[in-house]
Amino acid sequence: MSKHILIVDDDAHIREVINFALEKAGMIVTLAEDGRQALQQFNAAAVDLIVLDINMPEFDGLEVCREIRKTSEVPILFLSSRDDEIDRILGLEIGGDDYVTKPFSPRELVARINVILKRTHAPLKPIIETGSLRHGKLLIQVEQHLISWDDQLINLTATEFAMLLLMMRQPNRVFSRDTIMNSAYANHVYVSDRTIDSHIRHIRQKLNDAGCEAVIETVHGVGYKLASCQ
Repeated sequence: MSKHILIVDDDAHIREVINFALEKAGMIVTLAEDGRQALQQFNAAAVDLIVLDINMPEFDGLEVCREIRKTSEVPILFLSSRDDEIDRILGLEIGGDDYVTKPFSPRELVARINVILKRTHAPLKPIIETGSLRHGKLLIQVEQHLISWDDQLINLTATEFAMLLLMMRQPNRVFSRDTIMNSAYANHVYVSDRTIDSHIRHIRQKLNDAGCEAVIETVHGVGYKLASCQ
């Protein structure tokens, strides 16, 4: 079934270029020229992924992402005309799945979209017979794609879920950033160490908000591991 992509950008030329590339790839496209129109389109019909420009007047992409994340975990790929690291980190911290800087290759953009769709829509295989993993009060139900702490559900993005699942599989192992990256990002997509750190920080915050404090431990010079957990 064709995937439905919402493209949000205040530049008509950019919208046209992305629209052409995605329709050529067999996807259904809806266009929005600003943040408010994006939310209207998002609420009007289900979409599989959003390509979201950050630098829009009045209601920018980060604000749109915050609003969407209140109710949905739909994948979001950010676009920006700036290569500022703060934009990349902030975008990923508030729930973005990837980040592309303008100018960009339409073919690369389509490839990144396909990687995200494959990762977020592919059914997860149970890794043990019960389909769940427990670390103290922290529970992952693999088949249902649910995470909870002491029976309180925690909303993680697909990338964050993959990272925590990796650590839950081997709770005594220290994972390097490269190992985490290769597990969470399919098809050898490269992201920086800072991006991995940003995701880990975001997972920690969500767990902490649920009462699960300091469950991911930093091993300086190596990477991350699960800490002792009650």
